[in-house]
Amino acid sequence: MARSIGSLGIRRARLAGFLLLLVFVVSACSSNKGATYHFEWDITFRSILSPNGAIINGLWLTIAISIVAQLLGVVLGIFAALGKMSKIWPFRLVANFYIWFFRGTPLIVQLTMFYYAPQIAHIVTWPTFGLGPFSFSDSAVTIGCLIMGVNEGAYMAEIVRAGILAVDPGQSEAAKSLGMNYRQTMSRVVLPQAARVIIPPLGNEFNNMIKNTSLLYALSVYELFTTFDNYAVTSFQYFEYFFACCFWYLLLTTIWGLVQARIEVRFSRGSGPTSTGISWRERLLGRANPDEISVLGGH
Repeated sequence: MARSIGSLGIRRARLAGFLLLLVFVVSACSSNKGATYHFEWDITFRSILSPNGAIINGLWLTIAISIVAQLLGVVLGIFAALGKMSKIWPFRLVANFYIWFFRGTPLIVQLTMFYYAPQIAHIVTWPTFGLGPFSFSDSAVTIGCLIMGVNEGAYMAEIVRAGILAVDPGQSEAAKSLGMNYRQTMSRVVLPQAARVIIPPLGNEFNNMIKNTSLLYALSVYELFTTFDNYAVTSFQYFEYFFACCFWYLLLTTIWGLVQARIEVRFSRGSGPTSTGISWRERLLGRANPDEISVLGGH
């Protein structure tokens, strides 16, 4: 517990240091005395308060890719977790190889290899598709979503497996005694109870997914980062545009943090007096009471 409280103090110190550095950099860029760079605040404010169509499209594309890739990752993660825990060795072999490969290689390498190599070798032409309100009319967006989802599935597999192992084995035995088969036991008994353990890391994975969409710049996908990077390169106003880019990413992750906190509270009902979730303020400031620290394992 002492180590956990100490880590909270370190996080606060890092946050304070980052904010101090940020103030120093902005002040230096905004000063006319001895400075070689003048910060154009109007560019930043205009990109935030009245974004043009390209920025709005990049924002929506980032959200769409994040949602689709995460949903795909959850589905693949469930199957991979069940395969890794299967008594049939070919299923275990495939699942272990899948998890080993996609967790052990960088996402940026997977994106460039699986997108460019098959096309250069004329092995495949990537299709386009639409999903509900989202239209993926660019093959780079399609394969980017697919690869990010497959990569996420390897991480979700371990999260799902940990959630399943956290369920009391007696629950499975009770389900079998009631005449349920394996599929019914997993879908009606085990996975619903495992969701309570899976939800918090799943929320963190989606937070990372929102930020990892920026790696699609390697495929020339005009999501949020690529859009701002294009403006910065053509105008040489890097500070201004990337400060605005940071704001939009922070807005997305902050909104998701609020949603995640509500979801965790809902799934933690009835699990104990200390399972009340962590508020958005505590997430931001790194504060938690000792009981919550013990429940969360000091993280």
